[in-house]
Amino acid sequence: MANFAKSTVPQFSVEVYQNEYLPQGGHEVNTIVTVTATGGGTIGSSVTAPFYPTGQRPSAAVALMVDCSGSMDYPPTKMRNARDATAAAIDTLRDGTHFAVIGGTHMAKEVYPGGGRLAVADATTRAQAKQALRRLSAGGGTAIGTWLRLADRLLSSADVTIRHGVLLTDGRNEHESPEDLREALGACAGRLTCDARGVGTDWEVKEVTGIASALLGTADIVADPSGLATDFTQMMETVMGKEVADVALRIWTPVGASLRFVKQVAPTVEDLTARRTEAGPRAGDYPTGSWGDESRDYHVCVEVPPAGLGQEMLAARVSLIVPQPDGSAQSLGAQGLVRAVWTDDMTASTSINPQVAHYTGQAELAQAIQQGLELRKSGDFDGATAKLGRAVQLASASGNADTAKLLAKVVDVVDAATGTVRLKTKVAEADEMTLETRSTKTVRVKK
Repeated sequence: MANFAKSTVPQFSVEVYQNEYLPQGGHEVNTIVTVTATGGGTIGSSVTAPFYPTGQRPSAAVALMVDCSGSMDYPPTKMRNARDATAAAIDTLRDGTHFAVIGGTHMAKEVYPGGGRLAVADATTRAQAKQALRRLSAGGGTAIGTWLRLADRLLSSADVTIRHGVLLTDGRNEHESPEDLREALGACAGRLTCDARGVGTDWEVKEVTGIASALLGTADIVADPSGLATDFTQMMETVMGKEVADVALRIWTPVGASLRFVKQVAPTVEDLTARRTEAGPRAGDYPTGSWGDESRDYHVCVEVPPAGLGQEMLAARVSLIVPQPDGSAQSLGAQGLVRAVWTDDMTASTSINPQVAHYTGQAELAQAIQQGLELRKSGDFDGATAKLGRAVQLASASGNADTAKLLAKVVDVVDAATGTVRLKTKVAEADEMTLETRSTKTVRVKK
């Protein structure tokens, strides 16, 4: 059992990077907002946080959803690796964490503790849960929406601050309609976060990444099932480090101004624009999920009414809030201001802020990879070569070495600087799926 012992609460800060100068008639303001939580990380017994209703350290509940469909038996080591990984995750739960294990097929089954309850982690319940895992066997279909709905029911039975799901699947969601899964994700959104993992190569990338995206978690591929235990341990350590749930970016804009988009751009690209909930006059909240000791970057684009030369205005105010049970919001005490200043100085108004330029490139990189792989699958090899060549060029220019390595398994790079590539004739399915799954991972800009 890992030993967690820190007793501080994260302090949030907001930094704004932008070129505030606009030419005459200019009306679009782009800014990168860096949100950082520091001094927290892992929860110790004496944590107190003024933004929790109880003033106590945050408590957590975790539901582990393990695919038990028939395909998990091919090869038989896959089911064993899944059991071992789930056991490793259970070992990583700190004492006092509420938890449950769910077996997923065309229906969802409570594996431990059962009876519609959650167990509370200690030496005894961890041992009992691992004993229950040994009884897991493969057989049946796949209906992931039913797994998520059961996880939501179990997690909502505990009076805890952080509710988190971990979902492992090895196949396509063939035993319910896409609408069923969408409805389940809609019902669970805002109630729990969920990390999703695809094991092997027989699952659908868009399904797994879609689950993680809707539930503000991470998605990844574990192509070799023997890597599951390491992945699950790291994932659970991250979950155990979360201290503040349901943090939202609250963005206020003045009369006449409006938000064009709000995107998380690091550590991954995630468009939050459509997730806005209104928060009073001219303000909206954008969900960011749970936070531990970490830093994330957001690209905020504001449309402002054009003004005369020499005029300036506050284009937006960005703050951080945590919604409270009574419908109010608790401020986390950090805010950033986005400005617009109109000038006839061409040099000032045409220079692009390096942070904005970097992340615009990273968002284009993710899109180029996804479009390139789609074109390759449809047989448009010229289109695929052009898109993946552009992706190689962007990855090289921004120093995104991890993505560059993944691209090199799908294309032969002739010249990275110009994006000259040739499609490989033979590509391992795992390499293609890894590139697609990790296409939204970005590299941080060097400040």
